[in-house]
Amino acid sequence: MSLLLLDLGNTRLKWWVCDRVDPVAMPAASAHGAMPLEAIETLAETVRARVDAVPRAAIGCAVAGAVATMRVEEQLALLGVRCHWTHSAPQQCGVRNGYTTPSMLGADRWAALIGARLRHPGRAVLIISVGTAVTIDCLAGDGRFLGGVILPGFGLMLRALEMGTAGLKVPEGELREFPNNTSDGLMTGGALAIAGAARQMHERLARLQRQTPAVLLTGGAAPKLEVALGLRHDSVEHLVFEGLLGIAAELGLMPPRLEPARA
Repeated sequence: MSLLLLDLGNTRLKWWVCDRVDPVAMPAASAHGAMPLEAIETLAETVRARVDAVPRAAIGCAVAGAVATMRVEEQLALLGVRCHWTHSAPQQCGVRNGYTTPSMLGADRWAALIGARLRHPGRAVLIISVGTAVTIDCLAGDGRFLGGVILPGFGLMLRALEMGTAGLKVPEGELREFPNNTSDGLMTGGALAIAGAARQMHERLARLQRQTPAVLLTGGAAPKLEVALGLRHDSVEHLVFEGLLGIAAELGLMPPRLEPARA
């Protein structure tokens, strides 16, 4: 029996099909993919084309809003699958939510925290997620989510500068030690801004925990930050999915398959 994992972000829908629920090791995917939000209506057709058997259940996190979530649910109905949409809880899978209002923490951040805990039980972890926005979250060794910071991602930084600076429309640049053109200056400036925030949060977490935290770098734009980060780290492509698997295992989530929707 396979499980469909969904991560509905601000710009893309990522999906992963696995054949078992394993909260310790991420199973190999029988199929996976990503699509812009504009292409959500191709989800059912895409999944059918890439798997031998349609998944019997789905679990996901969504931060793209109610309309995008409804569009995904319409596609899942065509597959005869109902999704368990996760939400941040006060406590789950060994992680305790330190947010002032736990339910206000993004479901993707919560899943990533759980994924980090599964990877490094008993150790402090800094989770850096680089997407449309950048989040840098601190997880204590005893499983407490201490808090985190939120920054604009590379694209948002560039658009803010374009809006506030006359004529600043340039191609995407490269990370350089000493940028000598506008494109590279923008890219390097953004990377150093994010890296600086990450290093400050790493120092704070290390001081509080009296140990060197593990650092996990994830998110679609994470490769742009790797060289500039300046911290020993592991790049984890699907940390949110690892957390979703942990939640699925704790919930015993394998609901019966629904009848496919009729045309």
